[in-house]
Amino acid sequence: MADPILRPYRVRPYRASDLDELVAVNDAAYPAVPITSAPELAELVELSTVRVVVDDGAPAGFLLGMPPGLSYQSENYLFFSARARERGTAFVYVDRIVLAAHLRGQGIGPRLYDAAFAEARRIGAAEVLCEVNLEPPNPGSLSFHERLGFAEVGRQSTKGGANVVALLAAPVPG
Repeated sequence: MADPILRPYRVRPYRASDLDELVAVNDAAYPAVPITSAPELAELVELSTVRVVVDDGAPAGFLLGMPPGLSYQSENYLFFSARARERGTAFVYVDRIVLAAHLRGQGIGPRLYDAAFAEARRIGAAEVLCEVNLEPPNPGSLSFHERLGFAEVGRQSTKGGANVVALLAAPVPG
């Protein structure tokens, strides 16, 4: 079988016109990420200082990263916020990274994370933080994050016990 023809892609800033297509990309990745309505995703975008989109002719992936100090009520963001307060450090929290299935395994994920690490350096943050589902399991994401230098700093049950996540941190290189 011949290799699929890969379209060129670029990582670019988010545009409001991307929203509907990113909702579709997001929801196609369930259960790795939660199903999210357009208003909910728009709210996450507004909270984020890192908003990058993979575009292969149409939006086909994205990363949203958030600084500390928001009134965001995500259980995972709250965990990391408390941890950062105890340590006296700043962070960039990656709330969501999603790629369309046809783009996975092509080295695009690390390029998206480059934007999160660049923002962390810009604000003087010590770490980039995220979580990965353990229940339901997401071993591909866990391996991906380990390759980028993320290590587990905690676990928690979320969504009323429906999920268990590994809470991950990676130091920001100088």
